[in-house]
Amino acid sequence: MDTKRLNETSKFLSYVLRHEPQAIGLQLDGEGWADIGSLIAGAACDGRSLDIALIQAVVDSSDKKRFSLSEDGLRIGAVQGHSNASVRIQYIEKEPPALLYHGTATRFLDSIREKGLIAGSRHHVHLSQDMPTAIAVGQRYGKPVVLEVEALRMHQQGFSFFQADNGVWLTDHVPANFLSM
Repeated sequence: MDTKRLNETSKFLSYVLRHEPQAIGLQLDGEGWADIGSLIAGAACDGRSLDIALIQAVVDSSDKKRFSLSEDGLRIGAVQGHSNASVRIQYIEKEPPALLYHGTATRFLDSIREKGLIAGSRHHVHLSQDMPTAIAVGQRYGKPVVLEVEALRMHQQGFSFFQADNGVWLTDHVPANFLSM
């Protein structure tokens, strides 16, 4: 399948499944699942041609495993990264490793030093288990910098951590005193 079409479809699915399902008249349930038939119909009304084979190809080819299909193959959901208020995925709390990483751009460092890492419009702060992934994330926003998060120490002090199905670690907030560069 055409790589450009897969990338465009992945970006579209990220947009509607994470942030703006109403843009195509799509309803997500509380766990973020959408009916694939409704997704295809809503995309068609928006002038986009989707089918089950294309959706499956996007799910299968995503290196970051952004999406998952229900066991019956009738629903699709974004694994994490939601900003939609109607979605509240119930992740299981886990003990994190000693260190996690957050990739960002240097232009955000002053704010981060002051406020720590905040979720912003998303439901959680996203953390990586390895430096290369964090660098890749940071590059999307400008000149990258990787922050080291003392995740286990945070957890021992009462902060909750979760891990999405694609391996991304999630927490509500990382105070500045748990960060180093």
